[in-house]
Amino acid sequence: MIFKPLAVSSLMRDYGIKPKKGLGQNFLIDESCLEKITEAAHIDKDTDVLEIGAGLGNLTRHLATAARKVTAVELDRQLIPILEKVTKEFLNVQIVQGDILELPVSDLMDIPGYVVAANIPYYITSALIRYLLECTVKPSVIVLTIQQEVARRICAEAGALSLLALSVQVYGSPKIFARIPAGAFYPVPKVDSAVLTVDLYDQPKIPYSQLSHFFLLAKAAFTQKRKMLHNSLAGVPELNKEKAGLLLSHAGIDPKRRAQMLTINEWKRLTNAYKDMLTD
Repeated sequence: MIFKPLAVSSLMRDYGIKPKKGLGQNFLIDESCLEKITEAAHIDKDTDVLEIGAGLGNLTRHLATAARKVTAVELDRQLIPILEKVTKEFLNVQIVQGDILELPVSDLMDIPGYVVAANIPYYITSALIRYLLECTVKPSVIVLTIQQEVARRICAEAGALSLLALSVQVYGSPKIFARIPAGAFYPVPKVDSAVLTVDLYDQPKIPYSQLSHFFLLAKAAFTQKRKMLHNSLAGVPELNKEKAGLLLSHAGIDPKRRAQMLTINEWKRLTNAYKDMLTD
């Protein structure tokens, strides 16, 4: 279906509201970019979609045309009347007002395997990704419009990894599907964005039973990422500099390497070695 672009500024003026900087409101208005998000999600008539940050309904319309059902979550109460007006012709759209980080996903989605589509405020990127990856009713694909530089960092390989990239790549495979120029938004942000897709694995690369140990080690290592691992891991419970060195050697990792250099397989070996050390 071809949609007529929403007259966003006049629509908001009619309702007496303005974009809220405090909520990071930059509405994606370019129709070709909205189509790219729907394309990236590989939605069909059997797909249930969780849309986060539905805003004015620009993307919701595209999703609803392609999907079986769209559950559209929006935090800003003032936008709900506009969202309802824009999507009123779609009987497969359910609008939920609330903060996604405080709403149990199990209350929104009945079964796993749904698709997440979101044009999110930049400031909740890390928290939202972690929330979605760890929720009990898991999606199969996450499609996010986020800052282009953050998307690049998430897709980084060993040698340039961050804690965020590592956290995502343990759960799924991230890719940049498309670039979204700043001019595609209203109001226009200061940076370009990108459509990031994360195809989730059936099981994370670190076993569920070891994830708490993994994140304990990873957070310690990346908090002091300029230090060599035997130094940055020295503050982990049950470790000191000497024990950290022995742990790394037992995992087959040079103690003088740094956190961002390790591959996920090396993190898996390190986590397993730490678990073994605790049970000895």
